[in-house]
Amino acid sequence: MSANTHFSVSSMDRRSFLKHSGILGAGLLLSPMLPVSEAVAFGLGRYRITRTRMMMGTFAAITVIGPSRDEADDAISLAFDDMQRVAGLFDRHHDLSPIGTLNRDGWAADLDPEVTALLKHSLRLGDTTKGAFDITVKPVVDLYQSAFKLYQAPPSDATIAGFLDLVDPGAVRIKGRMVRFAKQGMGVTLDGIAKGYAIDCGMNVLKRRGIRHALINAGGDILTMGGRGRFSPWRVAVQNPDKGEPALQTFTMKDGAAATSGNYEVYFDEEKVYHHLIDPHSARPAQESRSVTILAAGATLADALSTAVFVAGPKNGRDLIETLPGVECLVVTAGDTRVSSSRWPSAGGLFTPA
Repeated sequence: MSANTHFSVSSMDRRSFLKHSGILGAGLLLSPMLPVSEAVAFGLGRYRITRTRMMMGTFAAITVIGPSRDEADDAISLAFDDMQRVAGLFDRHHDLSPIGTLNRDGWAADLDPEVTALLKHSLRLGDTTKGAFDITVKPVVDLYQSAFKLYQAPPSDATIAGFLDLVDPGAVRIKGRMVRFAKQGMGVTLDGIAKGYAIDCGMNVLKRRGIRHALINAGGDILTMGGRGRFSPWRVAVQNPDKGEPALQTFTMKDGAAATSGNYEVYFDEEKVYHHLIDPHSARPAQESRSVTILAAGATLADALSTAVFVAGPKNGRDLIETLPGVECLVVTAGDTRVSSSRWPSAGGLFTPA
């Protein structure tokens, strides 16, 4: 999940960019000042082209390796444009976006089929994760944000209890291109899946433009294609929850996605006890983990499952992942122990989705 801190583009140096944007992996050689951009010879008539853009509350970087700088630039530009388009569809903070309109009015008609499709997919993932991933948690997230903004304290137990009934995916009614809520005051947030979906859409654009080797990184959520060459995979590092510390682990992958959710991303108090990863069953921030990294074939699934495993807790989350083919997890618990699924790659090992 992306960090929400904003920085001055004109003054950000390479070290700060690496620290805050989560740019990871071999081949991502960043220029000393933003915009982080490069087009350098990579050997055998190939070039490595990296372009960076601010979107979805974070920095997104696309790296392409291919024989033509111009073709790569065109493909990257189109991929960024599509990612921005998708981000606009699911922006809950904008009243005129499809999701903003739905949340404001409690219903929306003539929705783009892409919107209803992701809503349906999100609800199915809620069933798969036994409610750990729940897009109807928005009213509770807003409640915590409002309470800390106004009172610098969490909402009372009685207030939380009054909002718990609004967390109800069964009350989201979808018929054709129309969506409505069966309960007044409900709302949905796709913050836990939309960024991954946007990344997948961006990679699909690159594929359609004939790109065969690429890496997209949006705030530390990563999707790779084709490795850096026929025999050379991308190298990816898992961020340490203590951001100043060395990475937890590095591994490699040619095709696959990695996404991380942590209590250090969006939080309401300095102790990071009250953060945005809300347990839908209790309407309180999940407390058993510090970070969760998911590996999967696609970024949409990895993004959603990183939230779900964080909410479910280390044991239940790992048990869930063991039931899903081609998906692996690494959890840093609240006590700073590591819990991983059975096929999580060893240090430097290769992850290959089933």
